[in-house]
Amino acid sequence: MRTLKFTLVLLLIITSNLLSQDLPAGEAALGTKKYDQYEKPEACKSCHIDIYQQWTQAMMSQAYTHHWDEIEYFDLAVAHGKVDEKFKPVSDGCNGCHTPLAFMAGDVPPPRPSENSRANESVSCDVCHTINGLKGDTPFNFSYVSQPGRLKYGPKPGLTSPHHDTKESDFMKQAEFCGNCHNEKDPYGVWVKSTQLEWKEGPYSKEGVPCHQCHMPKAWGKNANMSKEDMVAQHLFHGAHDPGKLAGAVEIRMHPEEREVEYDGTVVIKVQLFNAKAGHKIPTGSVEDRIVWLHVTARDAEGKEYHLPVDKKGFDGEEYTIAADVLAYQDLGIPKGIPDFKGLQRDGVPIGDRIFRMPYLDPQGRMTIMQWNTAKLGVDYRIGPRETKIETFTWELPDDIAIGKVTFKAQLNYQKLVKPVAEFLGVPEDESEINIINTATTWVEIYE
Repeated sequence: MRTLKFTLVLLLIITSNLLSQDLPAGEAALGTKKYDQYEKPEACKSCHIDIYQQWTQAMMSQAYTHHWDEIEYFDLAVAHGKVDEKFKPVSDGCNGCHTPLAFMAGDVPPPRPSENSRANESVSCDVCHTINGLKGDTPFNFSYVSQPGRLKYGPKPGLTSPHHDTKESDFMKQAEFCGNCHNEKDPYGVWVKSTQLEWKEGPYSKEGVPCHQCHMPKAWGKNANMSKEDMVAQHLFHGAHDPGKLAGAVEIRMHPEEREVEYDGTVVIKVQLFNAKAGHKIPTGSVEDRIVWLHVTARDAEGKEYHLPVDKKGFDGEEYTIAADVLAYQDLGIPKGIPDFKGLQRDGVPIGDRIFRMPYLDPQGRMTIMQWNTAKLGVDYRIGPRETKIETFTWELPDDIAIGKVTFKAQLNYQKLVKPVAEFLGVPEDESEINIINTATTWVEIYE
């Protein structure tokens, strides 16, 4: 029976996709619709009060109006498209996921958020609930097919509404639905966003745990005023901008190889980091912007604090994963109109700390935060789902070390945007503030 049910669901998804193949999607959808074909979120609010309020607090409602997105779009993407025509479709295409209504209405670039146009609706209710399939086999670059109208798609059967018709969508229940915008290829054919693909290659997809289970957790309640109580997917969409989601995402433990060390000896500390929560790699999404790093310190019996740099492992590309005083992001000079721009400090974190990242490299082989200008990806040293990484810190005790107990602390930090870039572009400080993912401590006794 279960096999038959699975087969029927699969056939429904395939049929839906086949029917969608002849409808515009991706770049072909530009300018094919009108704003007034889509409901405003406030219309949905009248019946779906809780879901509307949840949406207003989520990044889905701010995908176009968020301060960093505005700066990245207008100051970098649009400006770069004016300098180099091959990036014009990219700057137009940003809107396919950040403000789909504006994109489908051909309103690109849209008015600035301060002008309060319908572009400010970002990823609104009617965007997702009018999607009935995707173009192609692999979802990416706003490959969704949208059919606005009275019919709305949802995850449940048999629902009725006085305002619109409803239809159960098996596609909406699949991770591929999310992949339409959470996978992205740039003009060089590089996967610059691959969150859904990372999930697909990981353990959670094999266990049938889609994106929704973590980012839209279910709770008992009503999804509309007139509906019966049931398990309802909460429209929270919490992720990289939620401190609660970040906290504990990676579990940390640490220990010394020896508990007692002579005052002129060497301490070896090992730190284990386990991706316990995320069904994708950490960090994911806008990997070019984000930085996750491990900072380890020691405090001796007299309170003197020391910084411990990580031991090198010797793999190719490791230089990008250890904080250093080097320059990067020279291609920012192109959209900013700065000839021979020397670049910015690459990391903005203590030198010697281990960074969990995948560098994006421009056509000249320099690190970039402009994903559309990424010609190649560097070493992938992120933490995969249910992966454990072990980092070692070998510390020759300094001459002034105090006899007694030395306490070590490991702290895993996260910034949504590398601080030197944020400062250069004038991005508000909350985008580069340090979020603590987790900490661990251990100790050794120093004796004469």
